[in-house]
Amino acid sequence: MIALVQRVTQARVEVAAEVIGAIDRGLLVFVCAEPADTEEVADKLVAKLLKLRVFSDDAGKMNRSVVDVQGGLLIVSQFTLAADTSGGNRPSFIGAAPAELGRRLYERVLTAAHAQHPIVASGEFAADMQVHLINDGPVTIPITLRG
Repeated sequence: MIALVQRVTQARVEVAAEVIGAIDRGLLVFVCAEPADTEEVADKLVAKLLKLRVFSDDAGKMNRSVVDVQGGLLIVSQFTLAADTSGGNRPSFIGAAPAELGRRLYERVLTAAHAQHPIVASGEFAADMQVHLINDGPVTIPITLRG
């Protein structure tokens, strides 16, 4: 499973000009399932997100998690994180999970996040979304987990 995590002061997702998910301070997380991913990998990703220390403590060091700062999670599916650009100028997405598996694992991530954290918003799987964010720092961290 691939994730791209951005620390934000605010973020929102729109579909057809309607806001479907929004957070203030927290983490915007783009998620891509890969063919070999499992529910256990999805659960590990949520655990990692909740423990990831990317928020500053009183000394200015990145020592606090989204839980510590009572921030939000905005989780958005993004199969393009599996893009392979090694063969030319048009990306290949064969590294992304098939749609059915991708949807199931994305929903697993959302279910686990809702069960463990009070502030969770999401995008819409396979929708044409517009994502608006203010990246804080900027802090952008890639995460890759394998089963």
